[in-house]
Amino acid sequence: MTTDPRVANPIRSEIDLDSNGKQTGFLRLPHSVHRSAYGWIPIPIATIRNGDGPVVLIMAGNHGDEYEGQIIVSQLIREIEPERVRGQLILLPMANFPAAQAGLRTSPLDGGNLNRAFPGNPAGTPTEVIADYIEHTLLARADYLIDLHSGGSSLLYQGANMLAIEPRDAEEGARLRALLGAFGLPKAFLHPENPVHAASAARRQGAISILTELGGGGTVQAGLLSEARAGLLHLLGFIGLLHGALVPERVPASTRFMRVSGARHYVYAYDSGLYEPLVGLGEHVAAGQAAARIHFPDTPLREPVTLHFASAGEVVCQRVPAMVQRGDCLFHLAEEAFQ
Repeated sequence: MTTDPRVANPIRSEIDLDSNGKQTGFLRLPHSVHRSAYGWIPIPIATIRNGDGPVVLIMAGNHGDEYEGQIIVSQLIREIEPERVRGQLILLPMANFPAAQAGLRTSPLDGGNLNRAFPGNPAGTPTEVIADYIEHTLLARADYLIDLHSGGSSLLYQGANMLAIEPRDAEEGARLRALLGAFGLPKAFLHPENPVHAASAARRQGAISILTELGGGGTVQAGLLSEARAGLLHLLGFIGLLHGALVPERVPASTRFMRVSGARHYVYAYDSGLYEPLVGLGEHVAAGQAAARIHFPDTPLREPVTLHFASAGEVVCQRVPAMVQRGDCLFHLAEEAFQ
């Protein structure tokens, strides 16, 4: 007789994912500290289930300083009733709860970045344990993952965007394009696979993933919330999970399909100082064009350093804080796909 060599994940769910109806509660991650010897970390979770049908995991708070998705997921938990569902919605409004509670990209408990922690470790740090549970318990039963991100406190994206891993073949590409079109946000970026991302965890478990990037800059924009919520509801109707008045009749926008192609589409600081952007969001830039200057007020006679774009493309994301250190991302570009 063989046994599963995997260590059991210590998280215990207060809700029964196999039962019909709407339930809310917490995933209890045991956490013994000086303040609370027998304590647990309360990760909010909800399920809305009605019989057989597609299973969708909708997640926000993967990064704790990205607030747009946390608001949208909380709204969906309040708004959607089981009689409007065929299948199951599993909803995590604050997936990395310690990070979301603190308003930080990474967990204050272990420095963990949840979207760099998959497939996780059931015997590891709190962030690794959360990643393991999401991949091997929640995504293992899901057909789709919707992971709601934004630029957080350090980056700002132009408008509402979607991201997806490059498809592996033409059939998967056609399916992905249909799903992204049904979500209907203005831009969809295709990007290479990264095994530590939630999107790759979904792929390993046989689910298809769509990630959003909704503004950012540590703010919440009402228009982006409305646009993303409408697109998400339309997508849920498109796959046959949601029906009724909540499903919009049309998508928010016609989607432009774009591609992010690795290092050439990014600009990074190589010096510590104050950065002056020389272009803005939405601009089309040429290879070799000046992107930013780094200034050095602590050495005022030192000339600023000018950084340049390595590739042509459209500016889709820009750093927000002016103070930078070597290694900080200042811009990221995308180019048209399917030309």
